[in-house]
Amino acid sequence: MKHQVLHNNTKNSLQKEQKIVVLGAGESGVGAAILAIQKNFQVFVSDKSTIAKKFKEILINNTIDFEEKKHSEAKILNADVVVKSPGIPDNVPLILKLKDREIPVISEIEFAAQFTEATIVGITGSNGKTTTTLLAHHILNKGGLNVGVAGNIGQSFAEQVATQNYTNYVLELSSFQLDGVQEFTPHIAIITNITPDHLDRYDYDFNKYISSKFRITKNQTEKDFLIYDADNTVITNWLENNKTAAKLIPFSLEKELEFGAYVKDNTININITKDTIQMPTSTLSIKGKHNTKNAMAATMAAQLLKVRKQTIKESLENFEGAEHRLENVAKIKGVEYINDSKATNVNATFYALECMDKQTIWIVGGVDKGNDYTDLLPLVREKVKAIICLGVDNQKIKDTFGNVVDIIVETAGAEEAVKVSYKLSEKGEAVLLSPACASFDLFTNYEDRGWQFKNAVKSL
Repeated sequence: MKHQVLHNNTKNSLQKEQKIVVLGAGESGVGAAILAIQKNFQVFVSDKSTIAKKFKEILINNTIDFEEKKHSEAKILNADVVVKSPGIPDNVPLILKLKDREIPVISEIEFAAQFTEATIVGITGSNGKTTTTLLAHHILNKGGLNVGVAGNIGQSFAEQVATQNYTNYVLELSSFQLDGVQEFTPHIAIITNITPDHLDRYDYDFNKYISSKFRITKNQTEKDFLIYDADNTVITNWLENNKTAAKLIPFSLEKELEFGAYVKDNTININITKDTIQMPTSTLSIKGKHNTKNAMAATMAAQLLKVRKQTIKESLENFEGAEHRLENVAKIKGVEYINDSKATNVNATFYALECMDKQTIWIVGGVDKGNDYTDLLPLVREKVKAIICLGVDNQKIKDTFGNVVDIIVETAGAEEAVKVSYKLSEKGEAVLLSPACASFDLFTNYEDRGWQFKNAVKSL
């Protein structure tokens, strides 16, 4: 059978000279193409949109065959394997045709993992994965490990495998990336939490999304580790009803654990090795209960990789946090402006509002992914003075909070939203951009939204 070799997708089972088609010419796609060329595959890159100038130049400089603004089906369906961008849904006609023909469709993560022997820490979750990824990388780096950071963040994993010589990687993994893995196995997997998100990509079936997240542990063995939030009932229910071979390492804010990490009397306690760690939560550089959890998860990964206790403590004290995640932008006339553009779902915004210790002007809205805002009502009632909508369709926000907040204003962009916030806010208050939605109606992505917000604040 033509694709036999790829069904047995064990490490390095991909054969040189096979035809690889890469769908999507963004960061991950171009990285996969570079690695594939290096490994002597025949490579064709196809993108239905216009390819960004910087990526087009890379393809040309590496003499990689590509097309843009179309998918040439005859050429794509002749592939031995297809590496698909995480942004392309699994149910589009082209992907369904590939699957009908039993042509393997994998993610860049799956493809790149076959060409490295590095130890991998894989991190997924609905919220907190970027902060946990950056924090784990920061600690491991300070601990002297030769470590790269990739996945849903920074330079693509595939390109780093092609051009760097890291012996360890910390990978931020979205559910879309995990949907395309078959043999990929992180030595340490972290699931920060699971709450409803991206349900539009999972037929509005939360169980499909949960299954997607747990693909991170599906190939793990008893020599591997799964670090998880023991307070998250979605995770604990799955673990009660499903099996993973990995050694389970929980963390919790709600209960004392004989093995794992927990908080008691405002002190983090970690007891997974003989070298126990105790550290006051007040010394963490990143604030909020969710960040205490992120710190516990990253710390345990570092301990498993033999980083010294003192190095871990110092790293937790000097870590600067992720851009667009509860990022302090400026203080103007006594008003704090906070950029939490990376809050693309309700749970992330819940964390942000929970952290606010002053009356808040809340900028919210964008592309709704099936959001249920009712969990936010108590926090909004307590902390939010005014709501500024930043989306094309804000009806659900107005319906949910209209009886709770007196002032709700609709705006058509970041600059207008910031100007209205400036007029409504008073000394001692805060302006929080925490959209709880995707950004694709008014912005290119959440970074673009965050940068526009920051530029508007700096222009006040």
